[in-house]
Amino acid sequence: MWKLFIPEISIAEKMLRSGVVYLFLLLAFRFTGKRQVGQLTPFDLVVLLIISNVVQNAVIGNDNSLGGGLIGAVTILALNYGVTEVAYRSKRARRLIEATPTLLIHNGRILQENMRRERITLDELLAALRRNGLVEPAQVHVAVLEENGGISVIPRTAEGESTRSHQAPSTSASTGDS
Repeated sequence: MWKLFIPEISIAEKMLRSGVVYLFLLLAFRFTGKRQVGQLTPFDLVVLLIISNVVQNAVIGNDNSLGGGLIGAVTILALNYGVTEVAYRSKRARRLIEATPTLLIHNGRILQENMRRERITLDELLAALRRNGLVEPAQVHVAVLEENGGISVIPRTAEGESTRSHQAPSTSASTGDS
């Protein structure tokens, strides 16, 4: 019974394996683009499932114990907490870890180079406009691909200006940015 809880490899190796796989996946998904995170297609879901199966062996090694699995899970959760905390406290780290928003439409003009770089199709952009009650890019002051993969749309007013004249005040002092 107790054998179920005893890892078959050292705790240090289990933690190292879990940490390396976590960091690899963090970097891989960071550099594959924002679209991957926020807009999973069936193809993207299949890729994620296959990746999880492939890296499982790298995490567990020759260990199928309950204790080893729990050690790996705790290691990954602790790393994730640490990365999140560092990104919260440091603007510089946040820029490295998280994606930045990308402008897709400005004053009714589609920015094709940004669309190409972010791998956003015209159909996806137009669908985002429709979700916001708009039918054509000319009605848009700005459309932005956000860090989480969603597309935010700010429509133009009748005069061609944004319906929002000012952004909310910055709260960077309260987030502890360095």
